[in-house]
Amino acid sequence: MATIVNIFEAKTHLSQLLERVRAGEEIILAKNGKPYARLIPLATPSKRELGFVHGTVDEAFFEPLSETELNAWE
Repeated sequence: MATIVNIFEAKTHLSQLLERVRAGEEIILAKNGKPYARLIPLATPSKRELGFVHGTVDEAFFEPLSETELNAWE
């Protein structure tokens, strides 16, 4: 269950609230007892897997571009 904190208190104790959120707690920010926003911990980004695209590159890929192709990029 989330803890409800008024905005005035949140401004005063923001550092402590962020530590609680980082520990996994959910905090609801309220103004005059009316919920306005929710503080939740960010999800840890998943590790990206390299090499998931199938295919090969031949030696021509590494050769310099011709003058025509270079000029087309400008």
